[in-house]
Amino acid sequence: MKKTIIIISVIAVVGVVVAYYFNAKSKYTIPEWKTTKVDTGSISVKVTATGSLNAVTTVQIGAQVSGIVAKLFVDFDSVVRKGQVIALLDTTLLYATMRDAAAAVAKAKVQVELTQKQFIRQDTLFHQKVASQNDYDLAISNYEAAKADLLAATATLDHEKTNLRYATIRAPINGTVISRNVDVGQTVISSFNAPTLFTIAKDLTQMQVLADVDEADIGLVKTGQKSSFTVDAYPYEVFSGTVAQIRLQPVMVQNVNNYIVVINVSNPDLKLLPGLTATTTIETERHNNILKVQAGAIHFMPPNDYLTYINLQDSLYQQIIKYKIDGNEIPKPGSYCYAWRKENNVLSPVFVKVGLFDGTFLEISGNIKQDDEFVVGITTAKPTSSTSNNPFMPQMRPSTPKK
Repeated sequence: MKKTIIIISVIAVVGVVVAYYFNAKSKYTIPEWKTTKVDTGSISVKVTATGSLNAVTTVQIGAQVSGIVAKLFVDFDSVVRKGQVIALLDTTLLYATMRDAAAAVAKAKVQVELTQKQFIRQDTLFHQKVASQNDYDLAISNYEAAKADLLAATATLDHEKTNLRYATIRAPINGTVISRNVDVGQTVISSFNAPTLFTIAKDLTQMQVLADVDEADIGLVKTGQKSSFTVDAYPYEVFSGTVAQIRLQPVMVQNVNNYIVVINVSNPDLKLLPGLTATTTIETERHNNILKVQAGAIHFMPPNDYLTYINLQDSLYQQIIKYKIDGNEIPKPGSYCYAWRKENNVLSPVFVKVGLFDGTFLEISGNIKQDDEFVVGITTAKPTSSTSNNPFMPQMRPSTPKK
């Protein structure tokens, strides 16, 4: 009898526990999930930077002699050819100095002729034993000194002729004048540094963007990568270029090292002007025809009560925690993690491999396909008004019917 009572009691207890479990499970309300669908497309990693447009070759033309600007033959935006005369300095003083040097050469030549005759005379007398050794040495010395004076005078004359030629300013390259810093009548003083008269850009159909790339991104940039940029002058037009050079000299900007990246740009219609500020985007890597999903899918983790509701195995839970990626963590390409796929309003963890991340979408691969739904969050229920239940709110006194 006692054995029968014990068996009946155990069955009753088990029944109560089972009934409680199923009753609690039936009362659990499944949250409303925020989902995103897996899509097929391309994804790319980009680096943004700002810079300025410049001509590939820019030459500053100065004056090697001092003088007054007598004539100007070009102005801003003038197209010039190599060797073309673009300015002329006043040559009055230079020409007078050259004539003085020429007179010195003529005088030196006369002195050479005189000392040569004296040397020949002394040489004859010396060999006839008439002139002394001292007279002979003095004659040959005067003759050699006169020839040296002639060389010095000739060099001075060549120098003055060169200065006279420098008074004529010529264009050293084919290009366009983008800067003119003098006017007619202005005095140019050439000392240790030659004053800049003009700036000529060699070829404005080929230009460069000098972009300042942050040191945190410079490791991603390589020569040959494609780049696009915009300028304020044409806000609705996107221009393209190619990374040509990464300069090794860092530039400190607000306590951050930046590196200048040179981007070659074609400018056949001359729309782009030197000095324009360019906002550039350099595409460092790109994958096409891949599966991608919003990055929030790999950061989502269902609440614990839902994991209990679906009776998730502890071993699988530990595996999910092991590969979990924090919300502020950027996943490394080639790493693995879990994402929660929704099928028939039931969530199941899927082991996926991550790839490129563009800031919004993440490349993924694994046992997934296009249009699979992955959960990125839980929809927040709309707050209900609690005004009527607030004891601190003023209450309206009910109206009494009139008698």
